[in-house]
Amino acid sequence: MTDLHRLSIRELSEGLKQAQFSSRELTEHYLKRIAQIDPKVKSYVTVTAEQALAEANAADAALKAGNAHALAGIPLAHKDIFCTQGIKTTAGSKMLDNFISPYDATVVAKAKAAGLVTLGKVNMDEFAMGSTSENSYVGATSNPWALDHVPGGSSGGSAAAVAADLAPIATGTDTGGSIRQPASFCGLTGLKPTYGRVSRFGMIAYASSLDQGGPMARSAEDCAYLMNVIAGHDAKDSTSINKEVDDYVANLNGTAVKGLRIGIPKQYFNVAGLDADVKARVEESLKKLEEMGAILVEIDLNMTEAYVPTYYLIAPAEASSNLSRFDGVRYGYRCENPVDLMDLYKRSRSEGFGAEVQRRILIGTYALSAGYYDAYYVKAQKVRRLIQQDFLKAFGNVDVIAAPSAPTTAYKIGANLSPTEMYLGDIYTLAVNLAGLPAINAPVGFDKDSLPVGLQLIGNYWSESQLLSIVHQYQQNTDWHTKRAAIAEENA
Repeated sequence: MTDLHRLSIRELSEGLKQAQFSSRELTEHYLKRIAQIDPKVKSYVTVTAEQALAEANAADAALKAGNAHALAGIPLAHKDIFCTQGIKTTAGSKMLDNFISPYDATVVAKAKAAGLVTLGKVNMDEFAMGSTSENSYVGATSNPWALDHVPGGSSGGSAAAVAADLAPIATGTDTGGSIRQPASFCGLTGLKPTYGRVSRFGMIAYASSLDQGGPMARSAEDCAYLMNVIAGHDAKDSTSINKEVDDYVANLNGTAVKGLRIGIPKQYFNVAGLDADVKARVEESLKKLEEMGAILVEIDLNMTEAYVPTYYLIAPAEASSNLSRFDGVRYGYRCENPVDLMDLYKRSRSEGFGAEVQRRILIGTYALSAGYYDAYYVKAQKVRRLIQQDFLKAFGNVDVIAAPSAPTTAYKIGANLSPTEMYLGDIYTLAVNLAGLPAINAPVGFDKDSLPVGLQLIGNYWSESQLLSIVHQYQQNTDWHTKRAAIAEENA
């Protein structure tokens, strides 16, 4: 019973159904690991041990009665951006450090309905703004592969928890790469679904036209199990699409890799900041897919240089609007002893928001201001359409598009990258959100410092099944997704 954390979701599901172990035993196993190992990793913001054990007992009763969901009794961690009834939801910010949600996000409610057990809430960059998980009010999370390195962001807590085997699966959100980049940095599989595939209701908004929730796990198969739970239409989310949901698990072998046309954008592999080891590992993974029967096709994505400036006008503009609700009046942080209403607003927001959030609010407010709205925000939206069209033109010739997930491996904690350096690190991920496309990260090896490298596959709209299937078959022919950091091998 000491190696339950090494089992896949399928193995955990079968073990629970066959009563080889109970959900309570499994949950206690993870809670013990969190207590002993997480002080080194610092992935969890809140551990909900009492609730987890109660949910595990309920799952055991359902399993015994024979009417349980396939994932009943399996633990998971939620990114601390999803509202959870009766549990603190901070979004990594001092602004919400005392906020206890009165309701569950749809993703959380669906997980509960399936009988999944919530171990707790995990760390993130404040309001999902950042690429390192250092922009968190509670402090930085460490990368399990090298504790002095970042796990990526903004879903760094989710990635670190799974990579350290402190949860078998986790929810994340992706506004400009916040599932794929930490999955790359931590050697995991992470899927950013098509915009509108997973409900955003109860997910604290950063940029509403870009945000999308998704699964993070060790393998494509594990991600498919969680997608079967969280995907689907939600009337509470006006941007949710009413479209039939695939059975992602049943379709894991549904896409033939033989004859699959994979687009290789020449612009992506000539980026100045692309690390040589990252480029080599990604090219090796593509060679492997080619050996499996895929056809590599060089393509042009001519809008590449527009990704970063377009994203960093649209996302901050939407953040400026979304975060205006945090004013010290209704809920969240309020400054002490304000002298008047204007002082309340000013000090609550300047004390409650961190530096990166303030920077993006200021940029966004400027872009939306009367004299600059047409020159910046409207123009960025027009360029966004051109980026989308660039991808759709490419999908006329290829099935999926391949790229690195990030130009480098994980940075050192405290590397103090300038905002520009940090933003340029998102070069490979931003366009997917601007276009609303699905994309997945798969681990494909390590650099010279033994830090994980990720391959990103970008699909056309609603092709999550295809992406999961390609990566699943790649993972049947490689073992990168089975590699574990030394800290994950520790027995609690």
